[in-house]
Order: sequence, then C-alpha cells, then structure tokens
Amino acid sequence: MPKPITPLIAADIIIELIDQPNHPFVLIERAHEPFGWAIAGGFVDVGETVEHAAIREAKEETCLDVKLTALLGIYSNPTRDTRGHTVTAVYIAEATGMPMAADDAKNFGIYTLDNLPEVLAFDHAQVLEDYLVFRETGKVTPLRD
Repeated sequence: MPKPITPLIAADIIIELIDQPNHPFVLIERAHEPFGWAIAGGFVDVGETVEHAAIREAKEETCLDVKLTALLGIYSNPTRDTRGHTVTAVYIAEATGMPMAADDAKNFGIYTLDNLPEVLAFDHAQVLEDYLVFRETGKVTPLRD
C-alpha cells in the first residue's frame, strides 16, 4: 500500500509570563512569510513528540524555558496556513523572565487579550479567541467541523 500524503504537523505555544501581573503572553513578529504577529511555534521534527516540539520552538523563538500546562486545541482547517495544509496542536505554557526574539522571530511583544496587534498570522485570531474562553471558563477549544 502506498504511503499516504498527509498534512504537516506543527506545535504552537501561548506562553504566559507568570512573573508579571495578570500573566500577559508572548507573541512573535514573524521574520518570514506569512508575515504578521503569531504565537510562537513551528513544525514537529521526525522522531519528536508534539510536546517536545512545542518546548523546543518556544526556546528557539523566545529564548524562554517553558512548562506546558494545557492543550488548548487542535487546529486543522486546510486554509489556516497559506504555505499548505498544516495541522497544529496549540499548547498553553508558563514561563518567567524576559523573552528575546530569535530564530524565525524578528521581534517579540508582550500582550494581553485587551491589546492585541492588528495583523495576526495564520488563524491565530481564532486561537486567541479560544484562549480567552479558556482563561474565563477553563474550557478548551470546542470541536469544529
């Protein structure tokens, strides 16, 4: 039987800074297309768990050591990434300290849900709406068709 052709797999991380009031989170400004502000994250390497990829990508892009605390949801809309069909697992993590932009991040910002940047990459506006629900209710992302 031929090997199936499947979407790419990614891991994204909403990094809450627990040593700052109200636990703001980190977004990165992407250095490569698609441009815009995004949750830290990237592709899962062969032989790597999705959780390990999330921790690695957080370190590579923000220089922060993170502790994963929850799986917010799986995002799989075939149009969510203009580069091709990519499925991502979005985690919530906590960290302390000040991030630094590195790797694919040309800049970083510390945000709350009340002061988001205007241009968000991918489907991260939807992800952050789901994160707001999680922060308010503790409920993870609803199932979508």
